[in-house]
Amino acid sequence: MVDAQIAQVRSFNRIVTRTVGALQQNYLGRCRPLGESRLLFEIGESGATVSELRERLGLDSGYLSRLLRSLERQALVTTRSSSGDHRIRSAALTALGLAELATLNRGSDEFAQSILRPLNERQRQQLANAMAEVERLLSASSVEIKAEPATGAAARYCVSEYYRELEDRFDTGFDPSLSLAPSLDEFAPPRGIFLIAWLHGKPIGCGGLKPISSEAAYLKRMWISPEVRGLGLARRMLRALEDRASAMKYSLVRLETNKTLTEAQQLYRSSGYSEVAPFNDEPYAHHWYEKRLS
Repeated sequence: MVDAQIAQVRSFNRIVTRTVGALQQNYLGRCRPLGESRLLFEIGESGATVSELRERLGLDSGYLSRLLRSLERQALVTTRSSSGDHRIRSAALTALGLAELATLNRGSDEFAQSILRPLNERQRQQLANAMAEVERLLSASSVEIKAEPATGAAARYCVSEYYRELEDRFDTGFDPSLSLAPSLDEFAPPRGIFLIAWLHGKPIGCGGLKPISSEAAYLKRMWISPEVRGLGLARRMLRALEDRASAMKYSLVRLETNKTLTEAQQLYRSSGYSEVAPFNDEPYAHHWYEKRLS
């Protein structure tokens, strides 16, 4: 990062907060601050659990509770505990809240039109394209990669999506029972690890390491959701796994891949992996790679 980049981000933040009225107490003229209105948008017509809201909006529990209590006092929101698990609380819009959401949506459309209206058509498209690019890059910046239990719900979800994609892409389909798939238990610390990539509370990627020997780690189950591809997350996940491998004192990372996964082959080669002779009997593999860690 350079000083000019930091200064540009700060300048952009200032103009956005001023333009959208983030500092005002009557966002879109509705006599409430932006935080409360944003929470109404996020609860939406279908409702949401409090934990989902906290993750999506990046709010701490205390502040979110205060926002919800304020909206409850305005008769816009109701909250209740789950009948099956009293630790799970859900929020839903009341009839008045649904009407308020409709008003906010109309106001948001009118506000967007007020930004576009002074521009000519070329400028409007330039602004829309620039906003799409900023949204894409901010999403990439918001992704967190964390170690998680390989047997947890998030890991099982990612692995199942990975298997579903392999079934669609492999010429012969994919049957996990025929693969040399390590059991999820083999990713357990201290000699293994499983990483999950999260975006706004949703798991969108994964990757794991298991031991082959005291020197070598076996990289498996690396997957990035199609909806966030093109953001450099696969390379970021790969670097994170290599960093963890180094921290666990491995000096070598090995992996294999299928011939149809051409983008994965390109990623590995451009990341310093060398193609080697087969080191296992994985029936779905056509290419074997390894990398010596510095």
